[in-house]
Amino acid sequence: MAVRDLDDYPWDAVAPYARRAAAHPGGAVDLSIGSPVDATPAVVADALRAGTDAHAYPQTVGTPALREAIAAWYDRRRGVPGLGVGEVLPTVGSKELVALLPLLLDIGAGDVVVHPRAAYPTYEVGAKLVGATPFASDDPAEWPDGTRLVWLNTPGNPDGRVLDVAELRAAVARARELGAVIASDECYAELGWEGPWAGERVPSILDPHVVGDDRSGVLSVYSLSKQSNLAGYRAAFLAGDAGIVAALVTARKHLGLMLPAPVQAAMTVALADDAHVAEQRERYRARRAVLKPALEAAGFRIDHSEGGLYLWATEGVDAWESMARLADLGILAGPGHFYGTHFPQHVRFSLTATDERIAAAAQRLTQS
Repeated sequence: MAVRDLDDYPWDAVAPYARRAAAHPGGAVDLSIGSPVDATPAVVADALRAGTDAHAYPQTVGTPALREAIAAWYDRRRGVPGLGVGEVLPTVGSKELVALLPLLLDIGAGDVVVHPRAAYPTYEVGAKLVGATPFASDDPAEWPDGTRLVWLNTPGNPDGRVLDVAELRAAVARARELGAVIASDECYAELGWEGPWAGERVPSILDPHVVGDDRSGVLSVYSLSKQSNLAGYRAAFLAGDAGIVAALVTARKHLGLMLPAPVQAAMTVALADDAHVAEQRERYRARRAVLKPALEAAGFRIDHSEGGLYLWATEGVDAWESMARLADLGILAGPGHFYGTHFPQHVRFSLTATDERIAAAAQRLTQS
C-alpha cells in the first residue's frame, strides 16, 4: 500500500459539528482530541531552555543521562527493575513509533498486525502502510497464524480499559506461541481511576509478574505528552527486548529519527520529577469527577474508562446522532466510528479541557 492510498484523515469529518458547537452562545467546549491544555511544568521548560546550545547532532539512542532516567523511571513508577541502557530508546513522540514499527520490524504483505477492537487508528495505519493485514481482537485465542506484531493499549484509547497482570500474561504467552513481537502502548498508565486502579499501579507488560526475567519479544511504549503536558515536545520512549531495541536503533540512525537535544535534556528532568505528574493527575481526577456524573445524568452510559484520559460513552444511538445532539449543546466529542467498526454508538470525551470548560459542559449536559 502506498502512502497516497491511505484514507482521508478522519477528523476532517468532525468539522461541521465543530462549527455547530462554536455557534453556541457560550462558545464551544472541545472534548474531542486529547491535546493537553495545562502548562508545561516550569522545571521541564527550564531544562529545555538550558539545553538550547545544541550545535552538534543529537544521539539517536539518547544521551546516557536520558537512557538512565528512562530505566530509573521504569523501576520507580512502573515496577520494572533492572533495565539496562541498551533496553531503552527515546522516540520522536509515540505516534511515529506506532505508525513505523511494522516497517522497522520488516513486516509486510501476508503478515498480520493485531490491535484492540476499540483502537487508536494509527495501529491500523501502520499495518496498512506496509501492506500487512490489520486484525482487531481483544482475545488472544483469536489471534491468527501469521501474526507478526500485537499491539496492546492499557489504559486504552478510546475506551480506558486496563489490562490486569493475568490478561497481560496471557497476551504475552500467545504472542510468543505465534512468534510475534508484542508491544504495549502504556502512555496513560499514571491515570488509573476506578476499581483496583484507584489505589494500585496500572501494570506494565514488562512487570516481572508478567514476563518474569524474560523480556524477549516484548516492548513497552510510553509518552510524556499526557502526564507532563509535553505533547508539543514530541517526547516518548520504548523499553524491552534488547535485541529489538538494537535493531530499531540501527534503522532509526539510517532514517534520521533522532530526538532534538534540548528535548532529550527536558525529558531527563521530567522523568526524575514525580511532583508535577501528581499535580496533573489530580487535575484530571477533578475534571473527571465533574464530567462523568453530568454525562450519566444526560442519559449516557460510561463503559470501561477505569483509566486513561477519556470517558467512553453511549446513549444507545448512532454516534453521529449523539455528535449532533452534543453540538447543539456546544460540546464537541469524538465519534466511535473513528476507533474501529465495533462501536458505532459510542463517543469519546476527553478530559483535556480547562476546569471552566469542563464545568460549562457539565452544566449544559445536566440542563439538557
